[in-house]
Amino acid sequence: MKLNNLTIKKAMQGLKDRQYSSVELVTACLDQIRMRNQNLNAFITVCEDKALEQAKQADVLIKDGQDLPLLGIPIAAKDIFSTKGVKTTAASKVLDSYIPPYDATVISKLKNAGAVIVGKTNLDAWAHGSSGENSDFGAVKNPWNEEYVPGGSSSGSAVSVTSGMALAATGTDTGGSIRLPASFTNIVGLKPTYGRVSRYGIIAMASSLDCVGHFTKTVEDSALFLNVTAGKDSFDATTPPEIVPDYLKSLPNGINGLRIGVPKEYIEGIEPEIFNNFKSSLKILGKLGAEIINISLPNTEYGIAVYYIIQPAEVSSNLARFDGIRYGNDRASFGNEAKRRIMLGTFTLSVGYYDAYYKKAMKVRTLIIQDFENAYKKVDAIVSPVSPTVVWKIGEKVNDPLKMYLSDVLTVNCNLAGIPGLSVPSGFIQGLPVGIQFLGPKFSEELLFRIGHTFEQETRFFEKTPYEL
Repeated sequence: MKLNNLTIKKAMQGLKDRQYSSVELVTACLDQIRMRNQNLNAFITVCEDKALEQAKQADVLIKDGQDLPLLGIPIAAKDIFSTKGVKTTAASKVLDSYIPPYDATVISKLKNAGAVIVGKTNLDAWAHGSSGENSDFGAVKNPWNEEYVPGGSSSGSAVSVTSGMALAATGTDTGGSIRLPASFTNIVGLKPTYGRVSRYGIIAMASSLDCVGHFTKTVEDSALFLNVTAGKDSFDATTPPEIVPDYLKSLPNGINGLRIGVPKEYIEGIEPEIFNNFKSSLKILGKLGAEIINISLPNTEYGIAVYYIIQPAEVSSNLARFDGIRYGNDRASFGNEAKRRIMLGTFTLSVGYYDAYYKKAMKVRTLIIQDFENAYKKVDAIVSPVSPTVVWKIGEKVNDPLKMYLSDVLTVNCNLAGIPGLSVPSGFIQGLPVGIQFLGPKFSEELLFRIGHTFEQETRFFEKTPYEL
């Protein structure tokens, strides 16, 4: 197997055993970026010199017997994470020359854990999108078939991992922006509990919905990654003083006896091929010892409407700071989707409409939260498809915003409720990947990893890559 296709776990073991160096590991990823990025457009900025320098430092530490959790591992960062001395654009021309003077908390934690940052990945500008087509630097392409989207907004991060350009990557999930691209590219994507990972240094989209997560090749790698990034941060008041467990510990415990709920609202109206794939996944979970229970989340149908009132309202507030005076170019540089969301949000917050739209949406959000709380009295976790449809072609939905927004119908409620969600590969439909998501109560990431790992080890879909190993 090529070094750039290793999991974090295997790569760490190989580095410890001196089978190869961090420089060799990082070089393998940089070579893959040179070979594939021109077509896939996954990276906006490649940090070749800095990455090789960090890799050399990692090799010295390894030689000295240092044992850091991600020492020498090449990681990609979504270009919405502030990186000291490295251009950070949010994939918008507004910030096409912005270089932050500090690192986001997650970037600092990764560096302190020994990770090597190989570059900054492409995304829907300002994280506004579900397909990776809204970037001011061009659309990201799905390596499984370059005529198709990879999902968004964390499109470049997902593509960097599934194509072997990095062993893991950071992402953000505001309404499904990690889980959807993970599903569409056959990798694992985690959206943690709101506040579990610090948002400090992330260019904000919708502050009450944004969650900082990541992409990995396996669930075990995802657990290892969260061990590094989770926890209280004095720079982010929304991070609670909740103890961070060792997420790796319970992975081998299996799922025998766990109650996993299937919400009827999440399988109504989905495409037949998605439904068949989901039924197959349920059979596997049952075979592994889980009790599958039919449940109802009655306010699910209002999720998209609520999300597309609250989210644009917060977007309009957050983007107000990008006025071209303090940093960045002027507001004429905003793309069409950013303008659309600013106008929607400004309208719903304006006098005479606040009560009719925003206030009402916040009340329904409370009902959605209560739906999940009631469900978790009956079941330990919830399972559903990630997307109601199979992967779509580039350009297919780009001129129909409503159709594009509906692609998030099965993911947004998780963000509205602030609960964790884990997307795991569940097979292929006509050669293109599909995934399922496990949802749990707040701070139940350990449980979700356990379920996802058990399912993954049984199915082994993660072993398939778009390129020859």
